[in-house]
Amino acid sequence: VQLQASGGGLVQAGGSLRLSCAASGSIFKINDMGWYRQAPGNERELVAAISSGGSTKYADSVKGRFTISRDNAKNTVYLQMNNLRPEDTAVYYCNAEARLVYSGTYYPYWGQGTQVTVSS
Repeated sequence: VQLQASGGGLVQAGGSLRLSCAASGSIFKINDMGWYRQAPGNERELVAAISSGGSTKYADSVKGRFTISRDNAKNTVYLQMNNLRPEDTAVYYCNAEARLVYSGTYYPYWGQGTQVTVSS
């Protein structure tokens, strides 16, 4: 499974960005999809996640500002980020728990990461 993330960039505080991540390969089904981020010197942390049925969860620091969504037909997850703050600066990674067509087991897969930089 390959996860291709896009949409990162440089934005001023208060601005918005939309991240996308498309999964491809011999996929039978994807369960949870999510976005994580890692700032320099910090551990990778969960930003938001969404189940195949649409249930969502968010880190407290992004609630009310970020919205996660997905298109199951396209195996794609999105992260709409509004009212961005300098502390949101990090590399953002997408994640998908997927089962391949010739496997009975779900495994986690990671995208390559996309840089989000918020200037003050």
